[in-house]
Amino acid sequence: MSTRSAPDEAQLAAIYQELILDHYRRPRNRGPLDAPDARTARRKNPLCGDELTLALAFDADGRVREARFIGQGCSISQASASMLTEAVRGKTRAEVEALLARFRALMQGDADAAADESLGELRALSGVARFPSRVQCATLPWSALAELL
Repeated sequence: MSTRSAPDEAQLAAIYQELILDHYRRPRNRGPLDAPDARTARRKNPLCGDELTLALAFDADGRVREARFIGQGCSISQASASMLTEAVRGKTRAEVEALLARFRALMQGDADAAADESLGELRALSGVARFPSRVQCATLPWSALAELL
């Protein structure tokens, strides 16, 4: 019989921090998207210098076929972009719009959004909501995504 208990808040914060750092150090889907039908949106945060370009390509049925980003910035903006590109691939526009709405709620400190398992790894960014100056870092790629939709 297992006596494993759920991680406490400090353990969960450490796990989330490690996940963010992993996406920062080994970003997924970083690089240009060389597809003739790719749409791109560029964002820059003049307060801290974070910048990125998000590129999406859609299938004929409206699903995200490919998602990539290029850019530079803090660990939060770059990890958020990396997680975003993984989260949207294969989803329809409607599914991506719903994901965007849930992520925005997460960044506003919504406890229900933080507990929403459908956000997957994105939940690791939930702690950012406690630091208003860092929310813009986390939402930078999502602002580009909103433009592309």
